[in-house]
Order: sequence, then structure tokens, then C-alpha cells
Amino acid sequence: MKKKILISTGGSGGHVIPAITFYDHLKEKFDVFLTTDKRGKIFINKDRYTISVIDVPQLTKNFYKIPFNLIFFFTSILKSIFFIKKNKIRIVISTGGYMSLPVCIAGKILNCKIFLFEPNMIIGRSNLFFLKYCYKIFCYTDQINNFPKEYNEKLELIYPLLRKEVYSETKNSKFKFNKKINILIIGGSQGADFLQNNLKNCMIQLSKNFEIYVNHQISEKNSKDLEIFYKENQIKFNLFNFEDSIAELIKKNDLCITRSGASSLAELVYLNIPFITIPFPYAKDNHQFYNGIFYKNKNCCWLLEQKNIKNNEIFDLIMHIASDHQDVESKINEMQKISYQNTWNNINQKLLDTINEN
Repeated sequence: MKKKILISTGGSGGHVIPAITFYDHLKEKFDVFLTTDKRGKIFINKDRYTISVIDVPQLTKNFYKIPFNLIFFFTSILKSIFFIKKNKIRIVISTGGYMSLPVCIAGKILNCKIFLFEPNMIIGRSNLFFLKYCYKIFCYTDQINNFPKEYNEKLELIYPLLRKEVYSETKNSKFKFNKKINILIIGGSQGADFLQNNLKNCMIQLSKNFEIYVNHQISEKNSKDLEIFYKENQIKFNLFNFEDSIAELIKKNDLCITRSGASSLAELVYLNIPFITIPFPYAKDNHQFYNGIFYKNKNCCWLLEQKNIKNNEIFDLIMHIASDHQDVESKINEMQKISYQNTWNNINQKLLDTINEN
């Protein structure tokens, strides 16, 4: 009889995409359940995955609602206890965020084996809170900035989690800028506004130097404005929100301008796509900045801090990239060194071995 695993996620795509990847890795060997909050539902393909919703309040969002949110939070714990007991779950995997705390607390109460997941270079607050009670925490590096040394034995290093379809894409192997340039702009599920509003002048200038095609991830509230902008300036474009086949889309581009979400950067590095990263400055504990710095220090990308970006700086950087082939090729080489051992089978075996440890 297969062991039963519950994967808890929710909130942003940065939490949900790894949860789906865990699910795909484990579904053959375990009976896998997937829970999310209401926000996380939009990132999950309902035709491929069965989900259960355990919604969780954000306790600190509104001071006056804290008493009600506390009641809501404890109700979420009770719902989680009921769900775990009903389905006889013995293993819990949390992809982080306050959304998973009630499930982790319920798992601890019911003596489940708990695994955490931290893809960022700063450990999240929920993971930090629950680190004492987990069995292992899956991470991409042992150099996480604020990781408590007394829990180093709980670190379990894995290669970056990538969706299975990413591995079927052919990696980029050489620099291919010419007069026609395909540009991908990824804002992530949060913090897309800056990349929608502050790259317009850059795209206009680029269109005067190259024939450009822009694949631009948007938030629904500004999609019409961006559509009008590209049409008025006769720039070829494709707007998308959440794209299930993002790996296929990434591969069609010569350069990416992106936030510094762990999943997005991992996929760009694996596919060896040159990228400029502009970390979302309002991410909790500034974790996106540290994600970006990790790859910049390995000479895999260019990094700009949003608050320090000057007029024409992004355009000037892209023009540098277009002219300095040696710089671009050195970054592609470094990405190849990082990602060559990242295979579906390598990660799958590591996850199975760790979860099955006694």
C-alpha cells in the first residue's frame, strides 16, 4: 500500500509551481494530495490536478481584523487536522508561506513527518518558524543568508525544481542576437506593474534599432493599456498572463527581462537564456534581491536594482548585450556549468531517497 503525502501550497506562483512539481515527482510512488488557498487555485490546471482548498487569512494585513483572522486561522488548523486524519496522511510537504502554516501545525499535532521547501536565498518566515519541527528542508544551496546554523543537519540540497516539460525543451547553446530580437518580459504573479509601465520607452528605442517581437507577461488590470501601446508604436507583441507552456515560450526568446523569483530564474538558467533581472523590491525580506545576486555572482546574468535605474539604463544595457558577444557567451557558459546535472531523474531519486529515510 502506498504511503500518503499531502503537499501544502498557496498564494503566489512562486509557491504553487514547486508544489505542482513535487506532485509530479511523487505521484508514481505515493498517494499524493494537494491543498491550496483560494489565491493559489488560479495557478493550478484543474484538468490535471485534484486540489482541496483550505483558505488561510493573512494575520497581519489589517490590524482591526486580527481577532477575526485569528479565529479564521485556528479554524484552518482544525480543517487541516480533519483533512489529514480523514485521508490517513503521514507525510506533509510545505512549499512555504503563511498559507501552509495551519497544515504544518496540524501535521505536527498528528505526528506526521514534515518536509519544508525553501528555494530562496533568504529563508521565509513561515519556514523559519517551523524549522525546529520539520524532518528536512529542501534547498538549492547551503549558503542561505539567515539560515540558523543549529539546523544545518536538516538541510537537504537538491537541484532547482523545474516543471517536467522544461526538460523536453532544447537548451540554448550560443548567442544569437541579430537584427531580429525576441524579448521576453516576465513580471511574475506579483510585482508586474513596474515592468509594464517602465519599459515602454526602452521598447520604443529598441524598435528603432532592431526588429523586435515582445512576449510580455501582464496583470489583467493594465493589459489593455499595454496592448494599445504596442499597437500604436507598431511593435510586434504577444501578451500573456499565467502561461502553462512557459518553457516553450522562454525558448523562443533571445533575451529575458525578469523579476527574481526562484522558479523563473531556475528555468532561464536551465535553458541558458541570457537575462536581465530586476528584483521586486517589496518582496518579503528582500528575498528576490538575494536570488538575483546569487546568479549575478556566478556571472549568469545582469542585475539592476529598481530604485537605482536611471533613464535609458535598460536600453543601454541591452545595446551592450547586443554588441558584446563575449560577455553574453561567458554567461551562457556559466549557466551551462550550473545546470548540466539538473535532470528530472536526478531530482526524482533524491526526493524519493530523502522522503523514504527512516
